[in-house]
Amino acid sequence: MSDVVELAQELIRRRSVTPDDAGCQALLAARLARAGFRCTALPFGEVENLWATHGGDGPVLVFLGHTDVVPSGPESAWASPPFEPVVRDGRLYGRGAADMKGSVAAMCVALEDFVARHAHHAGSVALLLTSDEEGIAEHGVRRVAQHFRESGQRIDWCVVGEPSSRERLGDLIRIGRRGSLTGTLRVRGVQGHVAYPEKARNPIHQAAPALAELAAMRWDAGNLAFPPTSFQISNLNAGTGADNVIPGTLQAVFNFRHGTASTPEELRARLESVLRRHGLDYQIDWRQSGTPFLTQDGPLRRAVCAVLQQQLGIKPELSTGGGTSDGRFIAPLGAEVVELGPLNASIHKVDEHIALDELERLPGLFSAIAERLLVTP
Repeated sequence: MSDVVELAQELIRRRSVTPDDAGCQALLAARLARAGFRCTALPFGEVENLWATHGGDGPVLVFLGHTDVVPSGPESAWASPPFEPVVRDGRLYGRGAADMKGSVAAMCVALEDFVARHAHHAGSVALLLTSDEEGIAEHGVRRVAQHFRESGQRIDWCVVGEPSSRERLGDLIRIGRRGSLTGTLRVRGVQGHVAYPEKARNPIHQAAPALAELAAMRWDAGNLAFPPTSFQISNLNAGTGADNVIPGTLQAVFNFRHGTASTPEELRARLESVLRRHGLDYQIDWRQSGTPFLTQDGPLRRAVCAVLQQQLGIKPELSTGGGTSDGRFIAPLGAEVVELGPLNASIHKVDEHIALDELERLPGLFSAIAERLLVTP
């Protein structure tokens, strides 16, 4: 069995449900230290972060990943225990196999191979890991990026190992991500008896037309880089549990995924204008968990595309779709950011898996990207 498969299995065995790292980073740090990397733990709160670097002055290439995983759900629903890696039918099964312990293992193996063959490479190559990607993402890469900004740590290029591929390895890479703007809306009414509606004010009845209008709105048309802004109501709650009580409040949680065609300020203003026009007595708490970023054509994009063409014979689709990733915290540091990883079809699902042939090709892809950027021809 190959080194990358064995390492991925070791990581899957560690029950690192966010934000618990469960020893994953210590395992990786020990390996990278033996390979000559300087490894620094950057704990913030209850979150473990690892910064491992090799090299000196010059451009900095970072491979970015996370060791935390989402909960498995009912383990009885899995064909095999989620934290006991199993290989069957050419696939490695286990929680985190695709998202993203497979990529993390591949990055580690790629870096070991790269510095063994290019001990005197230009610039620096690094691995940045967190245990807070699947959670609230407050003390992970967000906090590390703040630390880097304060300490003057530069990052020129960043490869994120998130599962980006659609049908085959490398067929899609992410060159940007949309922003995420969440609102928690509270509509105030007057509680009362359902038999005496004239003595109450039903916030459900009041809010329903406004929410319907918001759900049907076209917020923008997108642009060449990003698809149109989407709006989704994800939670709706009201009532006391009794069928004869008009509730006093309604709470709705909604989310905008937006590119650069609309600013967060514009989206907030348009939404609140609808609420006011419908005469609602409301309060909104806003949270911007990520702003959109886009990596233009440059050294990193060209290197990734060239490696995929050379090794896989594929010209990848350049996408800004999907959710968010920790790349949103690195891009504002001035870095070019590209996401490249395995198929995402099984992530967060029961029986999550990664194909062995994909996993075994990933280290070569990551190492070749580093060579194109940091090794003089």
